[in-house]
Amino acid sequence: MSTLQSENNPEDANNHSFWMPGNYQRTVKRTEDAFQACNDIVACFQERARAERQYAQQLNEWSNKWKPVVDSSPLYGSLLKAWQSFLSSADRLASLHASICRSLVSEDGDKVRTWQKDSFHKKLFGGFKESHDIETGFARAQKPWAKRLKKLDKARRAYHKVSRKEQAARERDAHAQGNPDVAIDKQKKIQEERELAQQEAEKVRARYQKVLEEVNRYAPRYMEEMESIFDQSQDEERKRIVFLKQAFLSIHKHLDITNNESVRAVYNELHNTLMAIDEQEDLRWWKNSYGPGMPTDWPHFQEWTPEKKVKKGKKQVEKKRSIERSVMIGGVKVRALYDYVGQETDELSFKAGEEFLKIEDEDDQGWCRGMKDGGWEGLYPANYVEVV
Repeated sequence: MSTLQSENNPEDANNHSFWMPGNYQRTVKRTEDAFQACNDIVACFQERARAERQYAQQLNEWSNKWKPVVDSSPLYGSLLKAWQSFLSSADRLASLHASICRSLVSEDGDKVRTWQKDSFHKKLFGGFKESHDIETGFARAQKPWAKRLKKLDKARRAYHKVSRKEQAARERDAHAQGNPDVAIDKQKKIQEERELAQQEAEKVRARYQKVLEEVNRYAPRYMEEMESIFDQSQDEERKRIVFLKQAFLSIHKHLDITNNESVRAVYNELHNTLMAIDEQEDLRWWKNSYGPGMPTDWPHFQEWTPEKKVKKGKKQVEKKRSIERSVMIGGVKVRALYDYVGQETDELSFKAGEEFLKIEDEDDQGWCRGMKDGGWEGLYPANYVEVV
């Protein structure tokens, strides 16, 4: 489209050329444009950082809202762990997106601001030193050229003016020649005017050509000086482009969570937890916790034995000594495989994963005696724990 316009309007294309007086301003303005672009880049990704922070907050709110619901849900075993893993994954992802927010603001944003401060030096009365230096260089290089162009334009207009005058004289002479209505003296006078106009035109044309030759002789020097200043401007712009490319790559690195090891770890662990859903294990746990697998004290003959009367203070001392002796002699550290809630006052309650001491071996009904931190002891089903 621009090529077609240039072909149809060569004068307009020439007027917009870099080489014409004043047209270097577009190149000078790149400095101010780059400074403003830095402001826009920082503002743009600060807004993205806010979006990341809000997303992190929403993930945390979602997780906190559903945790009590999930924990108290009727699901159990590996199926419950799978549901809970979605919430724990959300917490980890929230932390990740919060770190992205911090990186965009404190790392990328500060980097652009620091570079902007070091690369653009404001002048006291406005503008930047960099653009002022480039503009001064262009103006100094273009001043002699502009004077020569002005002189050339004046010579061109003078030549065109005298050419129009010569053309008019030639037309009058052609009209008078052989016209019986025009007197011989009149025809001779018209012919003399044409000859004078022709001589004047040739004289002005020669002057015009001489000025043009001077301009053309000066053109290489003008081009060399302008290109030297332009190369300085290009070098500054190259530094800006290289820096902003690195800045964009840094932003991309922080935003591209597809290559983030933490994100991959979160989703890999979540996938593994989901794949670990084991219906057989869950059904066995239910059977042992609430079904036929529950330990039961079946009816049996119990011999009567008289109760020994012991003073309260002495009984407590003996109990404490008994606990200390059991721990020292036969304490074995075990870990709970499942949750268990004691049904009687002499039974222990614990959560899956909790560790405590087994102080008495399993009896013939499948019960052991254990002791938790603080000295609290009681019975528990032997198949609910494993030795650590």
